[in-house]
Amino acid sequence: MIKAKQIVKKFESGTNVLFAVNHVDLIVPKGQFITITGRSGSGKSTLLYQLGLLDKPTSGDIELAGRDVINMSEDERTFYRLSKLGYVFQDYAILPSLTALENVLLPLLMLGLPDADARRMATDAMVRVGLEDKLINYPSQLSGGQQQRVAIARAIAHDPEILFADEPTANLDTETSDMILELFLKLHKEGQTIVMVTHEKDYAEKADRIIELADGKIVRDETLRRN
Repeated sequence: MIKAKQIVKKFESGTNVLFAVNHVDLIVPKGQFITITGRSGSGKSTLLYQLGLLDKPTSGDIELAGRDVINMSEDERTFYRLSKLGYVFQDYAILPSLTALENVLLPLLMLGLPDADARRMATDAMVRVGLEDKLINYPSQLSGGQQQRVAIARAIAHDPEILFADEPTANLDTETSDMILELFLKLHKEGQTIVMVTHEKDYAEKADRIIELADGKIVRDETLRRN
């Protein structure tokens, strides 16, 4: 599902060069749940942003589901992100002026889906995350955990090939974080390919596979269980 070869992301300031991602090779099979972990500044989120087409690497090659995504035009990358990938961020990134259902519905309408189909898919996604009773609530009326579940519903409503999550439990208490992780495990059991950045060791070890970074390089690549 993901094939990355010699991915480099560097930042230059005068004569100084910082390698945020330093010649990383990574293959992720379809249906695998991997966690990317490491100390702050190790390159975790930067690597996820390269793999998830939210940024473009300085050099290297990336294929997603067999497609060369490095050489796509910006319009092609934008449509591919919207139609094939799903994202969950630590700050939820949902719109306060829209209801929970409308937040999930909006990207589906941007894809050009008929309103009835988009509404059905958005409602189904809200049911999958256990928020069928919060469809008309605004974000201000939801807890942090509920807002994150809305974000997950939005990310999975269009059945993405890959779900990317960047520290999805960072702003949540332990009980709510556990609930969010259980939801990711449930999605994984349903066949979803997941790439999740986390600094929480306990959460990282619940995945199929741990990728640990240090100074932008992979220092550990361990498969914990087989599908």
